[in-house]
Amino acid sequence: MLVTGWNNGSPNNQTGAGYGIRVSKRDRDLYFRREWKEVEIEIENEVVVVRVSRSFWRNCSELRSSKIGKWMLKNGYAPWSKGNPPEFELIPLSGNRFKLLKH
Repeated sequence: MLVTGWNNGSPNNQTGAGYGIRVSKRDRDLYFRREWKEVEIEIENEVVVVRVSRSFWRNCSELRSSKIGKWMLKNGYAPWSKGNPPEFELIPLSGNRFKLLKH
């Protein structure tokens, strides 16, 4: 599934806080389960555990993580110009585990 970079408007470009990925509501409903409290995202050789917030199921379908932010910063995907977030591929593996790749 195609996802985009997300930030909270004032992300920390040192720690990666305030960054994450945005999942479309359509893909959220197809690939995620409401009972999941967290998801595991493989990024390169690391598994990042990301809490699924209650707002994920309302209007804020973002997966927020400073580790995702650090990865974006390290690889030059962040910061980005306003309205032009990077695109990524979030690949469902099994259960609540996914793999994140640059699109």
